[in-house]
Amino acid sequence: QVQLVESGGGLVQSGGSLRLSCSASTSISSLNLMGWYRQAPGKQRESVAHISSSGTTTYADSVKGRFTISRDNARNTVYLQMNSLKPEDTAVYYCNALQVPLHTYWGQGTQVTVSS
Repeated sequence: QVQLVESGGGLVQSGGSLRLSCSASTSISSLNLMGWYRQAPGKQRESVAHISSSGTTTYADSVKGRFTISRDNARNTVYLQMNSLKPEDTAVYYCNALQVPLHTYWGQGTQVTVSS
């Protein structure tokens, strides 16, 4: 089983920035898709951003222009740079990885809180 460990969450003021990290226990090159989901209390989990093994990125409309996903294959780590944070970005952020066929992995989550 692949282990994913998130870090970088915390408390930040509105308009501030955070960088989340997701470290994998295996080579990222073996994972077809990696990215981030988030879930606020009482709300459904939503996709935030993803990056494929080829480098293709996708973003939720709500974070386009503010968040940037990237990867460092040498460190087996995916990053999410979050700028211009808003209170509505407050959530637990989960790292996710897909390895075809039939393998999906989740991290434990890291809390991001954005104050007004």
